Parts: sequence; structure tokens; C-alpha cells
Amino acid sequence: MKRLLLLTFLLTVVIQCPAAERREIKLWPQGMQEPVVPAEPPEAAVKGPDGITRRSNVSQPRLFVHEPPAGVNRSGAGVIVVPGGGFGRLADEHEGSDACEWLAKNGIVAFQLAYRTPTNKHTEPNAGPVQDTQKAVMEVRRLASELGIDAKKIGVLGFSAGGQVALIAATNEPKFPAEGNKESLKPDFLVLVYPYQIYDKTTKALRSEIKLDSLLPPTFIAQAGDDTGSLPQGSTLLYLDLINRKIPAEIHIYEKGGHGFGMRPREGATGPTDWPVRAADWLRLHGYIAK
Repeated sequence: MKRLLLLTFLLTVVIQCPAAERREIKLWPQGMQEPVVPAEPPEAAVKGPDGITRRSNVSQPRLFVHEPPAGVNRSGAGVIVVPGGGFGRLADEHEGSDACEWLAKNGIVAFQLAYRTPTNKHTEPNAGPVQDTQKAVMEVRRLASELGIDAKKIGVLGFSAGGQVALIAATNEPKFPAEGNKESLKPDFLVLVYPYQIYDKTTKALRSEIKLDSLLPPTFIAQAGDDTGSLPQGSTLLYLDLINRKIPAEIHIYEKGGHGFGMRPREGATGPTDWPVRAADWLRLHGYIAK
């Protein structure tokens, strides 16, 4: 009888604790522009042989909200985290939820973006994800007061393909009809971690979709020198362009580390564990982490 009462109590607690459910913000409740991703096969989050969970088949882009823990001094900032995954799936644990938890512990409200995927077979793989990122910035800014953040302290953190998407989204006008949106899609700051293929090896310049005539906000960049997936030339050229325009910027290029480490340590490399420390210092310098 005592066991039955205990089980009944535990079930009641679980059912009556909606706070345990992470809030989601749908980006396109009225439907999105092309290119869309079909609803079949259904979305799935699967743990791979490396122990890391990745998300696939996202047809309904949305944000997962990560609030700072109780007792943490909030800065009023919000950051949209855009994971990588090569446009075939989302590496949204070590380049998504892990980063959101790190930001939340530093007093920043974090938003894990599940953008449409796969798009790697689309004519322009980044087109849909760029739309989703631009809409995410608009929605977070629209809901800023409700979310307890400052509408002038909204940033984007992009890893790998997510870094490419974040950069293109920030340097272009809306990639969808946005007449009814009064909120700006321009982030107030950027954090780019090994942004994917922003360097055009043919032209030896940044890829043409990155419109640097549109001024970027303060930007932090982290990169490994031995990364063959996201060449350090791209991050370096971006940094040089920023400082030539007198835009506040910081870059860290580590000798070893490769690609795709996210928030996880990697043996024989300092970058994977050092960049979050340097990024936190930079965010604090600009007032996005409370001192």
C-alpha cells in the first residue's frame, strides 16, 4: 500500500510540473517559404556510436528556450544557438543544447534553433536555414519583454554550417517576405565557431553570399588551424575585414583541434576547452555576461 501511495505521489508530481517541459517557440506557425522539408520521414533525435545525440528531419523549425538556473545573475542578453551538421542533420547536442546550458549558467537566456533539415540536396543548402535564423532573431526580439531580455542584447552563436548560416543571415536583407515584421533581423553580436566553408578557394576570398557592405556587429571567432572542413583562411579574412571597418572583433586560432568539437574536449588540443573561456571573457567585456 505504501509503495502504491508513493508511486501515485511521484506520478502526480511529474504530471503537475509543466516547468520541467522546455518552452518551444514555433517560427512559422502560418507556414514557411520554400524550400520546405517534408514531414515524412518524421523528426528524430538519435544517439550515435560516439554517444552524441543528433537531430534529423526537421520540418517545423522552432526554438527551445534555456533559462538561466535559479540564483544566477541575469545580464538581460539572449543568444540564438545555431548548430552545425553539414545541412544533413543537426549536431544539436554538443553544438546546441550543451552551448545553451553554458550560456544559461552565465546568465544568458539561450535559444536552441532547430532549423529545417536536411537541405543538403537543395540547390542552395543554406537558403532555408538562413530564413529560419533571420526569423528566429525577429521572434526573439518581438518576445523580448515576455522573455525577460533586452531587445538590444540579442546575439547569434553559430557552429560550422550554423556559423555559415549565421553570417549570411546577419549580412543580408530578409530572405522571406517580412513586411509585417517590425523587428530587426540584425543580431547585436555574433559568436562564430569554425564557420563552415566561408572561404572560397577559387577566388581566395569570402564566399559571395556574405555581404560585408552590410556592417556586422561585434564578432568573436574561434577556429582550429588544422581544420580541413572550415579553413582558417575564411575566419582570418573575416576578422581582417571587421577590424578594417573598425568593428569590434576578436579571433582565436588554435594550432590543433580539427573540426566539430563543439563544447567537448579533444585530446591533444587546447582550443576545444579554451574557446568557451575566451568567449565568456569577451561577452563579459561587452556587457552580455553580468560582471
